[in-house]
Amino acid sequence: MAVRRNIKKAFMAVEKSEGAGAKVRRSIGTQQLKSLSPFLMLDHFSVGIGAGFPDHPHRGQETITYLLHGSVQHEDFAGNKGTIYAGDLQFMTAGRGIVHAEMPGKNEDGSPNIGLQLWVDLPKELKYCEPRYRDLRGEEIPTIRTDEDRVEIKIISGNSHGIDSLKDLAYTPVWILDVTVKPGGTLKQPLPVGWNAFAYTLEGEIIFGESTNVGAFYNVVFEQNGDFIEAIVPHNVEKNARFVIIAGQPHDQPIIQYGPFVCSSSEEVYQAMLDYQSHSNGFERAKNWQSEIGKTILR
Repeated sequence: MAVRRNIKKAFMAVEKSEGAGAKVRRSIGTQQLKSLSPFLMLDHFSVGIGAGFPDHPHRGQETITYLLHGSVQHEDFAGNKGTIYAGDLQFMTAGRGIVHAEMPGKNEDGSPNIGLQLWVDLPKELKYCEPRYRDLRGEEIPTIRTDEDRVEIKIISGNSHGIDSLKDLAYTPVWILDVTVKPGGTLKQPLPVGWNAFAYTLEGEIIFGESTNVGAFYNVVFEQNGDFIEAIVPHNVEKNARFVIIAGQPHDQPIIQYGPFVCSSSEEVYQAMLDYQSHSNGFERAKNWQSEIGKTILR
């Protein structure tokens, strides 16, 4: 008999300033939840023109950016550049080292660009792999409807109700589902056994598990034991609920992090800082490099 996962904890993500003028609600990478292997950070960001994330380094992790509204440009020291729009994702593997910029597009109505960015730890044996990108466009994402059309699931990564996502988006096995539930709808979503999992709520009112009732901007962390998670939107609410379910295979390894450098020991962190400062061991192309999109924040 399948067992429903219980709720380990649930808390609201508080909005704070980050980067150059951006606003973020961080729910992983805080005192409430420092990490949940393989996940290092989850930011729900809002960034307008004149703000953003200019040139900065990474090593040892993957980042997954899911845009909910507007557009975001990216550019790195290897010459990669592009733009993602609402419904699109970018999977970036930092590996041994990358320096890049992420800057907002300009919306005609003046609204900010909104999205989620997830940091995923790389397994120790891949910490020094070559950097890579994989953009996933919204039209590539399978969408299904269940519970008499009351539940819509966008299968960004993973599987739901027998439908698979595109493969090989990230090195670390991760599932990401974008779920919208109408009033009276119920979702029962199986997850791989032993994986860590959480839900992040974007709008509406949802009951997770037996009785954990939350509104928007909550991180709901599930116990590792169990076969599936359950979410219910009450009949008597007026609006739909939307949330993402994120699950990943945990790593059996230490996490030593200093800002954008994610390593397995203190010595590796010190080496990452030295490599970045001396433009070596993966950061050679950072010397004298400056992104074009990052310059806009200085004008």
